[in-house]
Amino acid sequence: MTDSRYEQGMKVRRSVLGDAHVDRAEVAKTPFDEAFQGLITEGAWGTVWASDGISQRDRSMLTLALLAALGNFGEIPMHIRATARTGASKQDVIEAFQHVAIYAGVPRANHALKLAKQTYAEMDAEYAAD
Repeated sequence: MTDSRYEQGMKVRRSVLGDAHVDRAEVAKTPFDEAFQGLITEGAWGTVWASDGISQRDRSMLTLALLAALGNFGEIPMHIRATARTGASKQDVIEAFQHVAIYAGVPRANHALKLAKQTYAEMDAEYAAD
């Protein structure tokens, strides 16, 4: 691992996902998944998400659309939560999932919308509790 790429990845990961999420993930890391965690920190966060080629808002929308289109629903709530930091609005998310419906299938978009709706409701409840 390149220390600077890893360090940059951790910085971007924390800015997008929040310190609490990253801290929980770091505590849960074991020798079994340490190499994988390093790979995604460098590759996804230290290279792709760290690029200034497109905005964090646009990258957030692309990520959500790709996750939904490919049926990788387990990651959607985490990336919905990240929209609070990336600047992607609820309307942006709706637009992204409408593209998914047309180009990848209505059932996938429908399930992604259900997850987004649940996650936004949880976020609203957490905000109200603070």
